[in-house]
This record gives sequence, C-alpha cells and structure tokens, in this order.
Amino acid sequence: MTTTRFELVRNPYGRLILTGASGIVHEGVVPVRAFPVQAPDDGIALINADGAEVAWIERLSDLPQDVRDLIAEELAGREFMPEIARVEAVTSFATPCTWSVATDRGPTSFVLRGEEDIRRIGGNALLITDSHGIHFLIRDLPALDRHSRKILDRFL
Repeated sequence: MTTTRFELVRNPYGRLILTGASGIVHEGVVPVRAFPVQAPDDGIALINADGAEVAWIERLSDLPQDVRDLIAEELAGREFMPEIARVEAVTSFATPCTWSVATDRGPTSFVLRGEEDIRRIGGNALLITDSHGIHFLIRDLPALDRHSRKILDRFL
C-alpha cells in the first residue's frame, strides 16, 4: 500500500501508531530504509506488525517536522552502524583477526572472520561486518588516512 497522507504518533508504550488517509489504524509500525547507506533519507517504508508495508515515504524531508522526528528517533534506535574514521591496527593480515578502529562513536575493536565480510557498496564505500553481525561503514575509502588505506588494501 503506498500512502502519502497519514498521521503518525507514539503511544504511551513507545510504539508508533499510523492512521492512514482511509482511517485504518496500524499499531506498532516500524520504519525501514530502502537504501540505508546510499540514500538514507529517501525511500522509507512503514511496516506493520505483520510485516506488510502500510505507507511509503519518498523523501523524509517532505514530511512535517514532528513526523520526521518520530521516524528519525525510531530509526536511530533500530540502526547501529558506526562509521570508521581510522583503522588503528590489526592483529594479523590473516583472518580471523582483531581490528582496532576509531569510529564516529569512539574507539573500538572487533573480530573480522573473513575477507568476505568486507563488501564494497557504491563507488568508494565499504561495509565491514564483525563476528557479532555489527556493520561498520567506511563512507569514502579514498578520504581515509594513508595508514588506514594501506591496512585495508591488504584485505581487499
């Protein structure tokens, strides 16, 4: 169902409630990005508790500020994708190995199981998945410092 007119509120239990243009109420809707890395503010589906799409948002910026804020809050709570600013060190150039990195959320370390857990997405972006399934984003590989690029080149 594609809807551009709806009302979205949060109930006292913290769940999102969507009322469509036809008056149908959907409790516990969840926003899901179609393109979370390349176009995070474009193409967002609101999914009901049964997994069905009940509304489609072409652009987040087209929504009223209060609705935009609700969706952004919900997405922030569901999505955790630190962005790597620098690769400090790796324990080995053979996998599995432990990476020490600086991210936009602070320093951390993670275990890379295999080279296949580093994927190119788009032109210069990389998505690295650690042994716990957490995704780390490198938005612009050429923009990283020389030390970080040198380490990454050994795995690419």
